[in-house]
Amino acid sequence: MDDDLVVEPTGSDLHGEAERLRARGPAVRVRLPEDIGAWAVSDFDWLRELLTDPRVSKDPEQHWSAWRRGEHRQSWARWWVGQSSMLTAYGADHRRLRRLVAPAFSARRIEALAPAIRCRTGELLEEMAATAPGASVDLRTAFAHPLPMAVICELFGIPAGDQRAVGEVFDLMMNSFDDLERAQTAQADALEIFRRLVAHKREQPGEDLTSALVSARDEDDGSRLTEQELLDTLFTMVGAGHETTVNLIGNAVHALLTHPEQLALVQAGSATWSDVVEETLRWAPSIANLPLRFAVEDIALPDGSGTIREGEAILPAYAAAGRSPDKHGPDAHVFDLTRAEPEHLAFGHGVHFCLGAPLARMEGRIALSALFERFPRLRLATAPEHIPQVPSWIAHGHRRLPVLLT
Repeated sequence: MDDDLVVEPTGSDLHGEAERLRARGPAVRVRLPEDIGAWAVSDFDWLRELLTDPRVSKDPEQHWSAWRRGEHRQSWARWWVGQSSMLTAYGADHRRLRRLVAPAFSARRIEALAPAIRCRTGELLEEMAATAPGASVDLRTAFAHPLPMAVICELFGIPAGDQRAVGEVFDLMMNSFDDLERAQTAQADALEIFRRLVAHKREQPGEDLTSALVSARDEDDGSRLTEQELLDTLFTMVGAGHETTVNLIGNAVHALLTHPEQLALVQAGSATWSDVVEETLRWAPSIANLPLRFAVEDIALPDGSGTIREGEAILPAYAAAGRSPDKHGPDAHVFDLTRAEPEHLAFGHGVHFCLGAPLARMEGRIALSALFERFPRLRLATAPEHIPQVPSWIAHGHRRLPVLLT
């Protein structure tokens, strides 16, 4: 439609765009890259309601009319909705797939990872400290990226020799919306790595989630998990578990260094690192917009201004909802660690709530507290306006984060 808001592919003005979404109402028609139409939902309370509404699905094969007509299958949407994992499953299929993965993210299993996270954090900080005095360090490359990658690879038993390649291909996929061929090649490379991993775990199983999934696939003759579901589950969990935590750490550091009065609160003990993590997730969520969900039946907008028709796509606009003045008051745009209730939807809500949320939160707390303890005079090496954002309308983070350690 001519009056649809056009989403800028590289996310050059995510929060300005979010403000324009909110100004149009709780849900508005948008044109996503490659001319994909959707309803962007920016109202916090209604978005949270929709995330638990059985009239909303994540399965395009059943519920996206355009996809069922054969449209968009060669677009960027193919690796966000065109896979067989719990990310896109609906109803009983989703429950089946989630049950297979959930035990790996139990409170006991997550807490058991804490010593390894602290150890790897310390190693990375010492490597940064070895930098020549006065030199600028890219915190994303040196710290925010390798730490979550090491943790998720440990959880899934990915060999050290493949970890760099896994990180590179997911970065390409998240940030290559202007180069579809390059992104598709990255996806193929990732799936080949996971095929090799599955083959290796079949021969030499270990105490990792990949081995558990392979066992579930093989011991039950595939009735609980198909081979494609196995590969797509690995693809989804590793990608989501890595990229979101990279941006959480980077966004939190950027927020603190551009709001020194807030950093002072933490260093004085007037705010906690948990406060930092939660306010960052509200103010600058790692995923700005998460494609896609679909209307199972007609859904009336809460203000009576229109209807999302059966089979239409829905885009949860998490960045817009996180700064909603209706939810968080007139200072919703302000990064404030003293905020009484920094409620957010950064990990989703309802049956698709992120299984890795407790792990991401723990990684964030450990990483941030250790970073600022080791480098209490950490500061940006360049003006904030010169720090480039990740070129994506989905991911919300920094392509580089140059800092000075002292």
